[in-house]
Amino acid sequence: MFAYGIMPPLMFGGMMCFMLIGFPVAFTLASAGLFFGALGILSGHFDVVFLQALPLRFYGIIANDLLLAIPFFTFMGAILERCGLAEDLLEGTGKLFGGVPGGLAYAVIIVGAILGAITGTVAASVIAMGVISLPIMQRYGYSMRLSTGVIAASGTITQLIPPSLVLVVLADQLGRSVGDMYLGAIGPSLLQVGIFILFIVVMSVLKPETMPPLPPEVRGTIGWPLIRQVLWGMVPSIVLIFLVLGTIFMGLATPTEAGAMGAVGGLVLAAMHRRLTWPLLDQAMRSTMRITSMVIFILIGATVFSLVFQGMDGALWIEHLLVGLPGGQIGFLLFVNVFVFFLAFFLDFFEIAFILLPLLAPVAAKLGIDLVWFGVLLCVNIQTSFMHPPFGFALFYLRGIAPPSVKTSDIYLGAIPWVAMQLLLVVIVIYWPESVTYWLDKAPKIDPSQIEIRIDAPSMSLDDLGGDMSSQEQE
Repeated sequence: MFAYGIMPPLMFGGMMCFMLIGFPVAFTLASAGLFFGALGILSGHFDVVFLQALPLRFYGIIANDLLLAIPFFTFMGAILERCGLAEDLLEGTGKLFGGVPGGLAYAVIIVGAILGAITGTVAASVIAMGVISLPIMQRYGYSMRLSTGVIAASGTITQLIPPSLVLVVLADQLGRSVGDMYLGAIGPSLLQVGIFILFIVVMSVLKPETMPPLPPEVRGTIGWPLIRQVLWGMVPSIVLIFLVLGTIFMGLATPTEAGAMGAVGGLVLAAMHRRLTWPLLDQAMRSTMRITSMVIFILIGATVFSLVFQGMDGALWIEHLLVGLPGGQIGFLLFVNVFVFFLAFFLDFFEIAFILLPLLAPVAAKLGIDLVWFGVLLCVNIQTSFMHPPFGFALFYLRGIAPPSVKTSDIYLGAIPWVAMQLLLVVIVIYWPESVTYWLDKAPKIDPSQIEIRIDAPSMSLDDLGGDMSSQEQE
């Protein structure tokens, strides 16, 4: 364990202790890096020359065009959270599926996936669906644990469905294309939605009393007013999804450009629903400012920590520990995913991505693991951080908007089966890599060793050669 000195494990352990105490993550990372850097300089374990790279690293963070996608997608999600789109989608799909047991649960899952594809933020999805659907589920006899669980889980899937902010951050930290990360996440996203729906199907057969159908007078008849209402919610959503994701997949726009178009599209949708007001814009801009500032400060702190940690051969220490695990790739993946799952009890996805990925990515590459697949796998795992106690943010959001009659114990206990389904997807992705790689670029691969370059010399006659020589003599 101490093949590379005592400082790397001490530094990593000290950082974890500070974060478990509750000290702000950005300042924990920066202060731990500077403290152990000074300690390393005094003890001869760290060269002060490394610190000269910090200004350039800070500038690299601010100048990173890819990270501009984060404020754009955050602003789009904040606008769509308040523009009335979720209300139209949930009301229409709720009536369409309301005639069968679990109809409202199906509607929440489907609308959660659609909102995930156009907002990219968990808070927007959970809050919107909780405010709209939870009172209706209570009113018509749905189990409280089932209701809270399906709302939190269908909002959390936003982290896996493009244009997820998690995928943008993972792509940046892994040095891979955001478009590839988005394509790789399509398969797991569809699988997760399918697993959730299958769970409701099974539960509606085993315990139909926990999810009764809506009364006929509530759902009404399926006619042109109802269909128009569903289309009014669906068609603009599909257009916005194509505007954001389609342009990225087709190579017409970068993630930053697509995010900018998505932000404009969100404003247009808000105007269509007659919700585009100055207070809405003010709230959206304030939310965007807070999240973007948090990301930048965490990145700066993580850069300080990473520079000092690697200067003390911490990366080699991590590699020495993980490469030697029994089981090769599978052993490494199982260990990393168990570690990330338990770490997610205390840290959110930004912190996990910025702290762990720079340490894990070189080891994964050395073991021959595709980094896009590895990133999507971690994204599947990280989404559980929103669902399990004590710091499951989806549960916090739901607790914040739920009426006092909803017990906190019901919210936490209702989340357990959905966390299990998320972990099931982790296992599926590990043992079925094609669920990720199938959606990546299928263009024919060219073997560079088989490329033959021929350069034919220009044909010249003796007269041409003589003419050239004469002109040279004259010069």
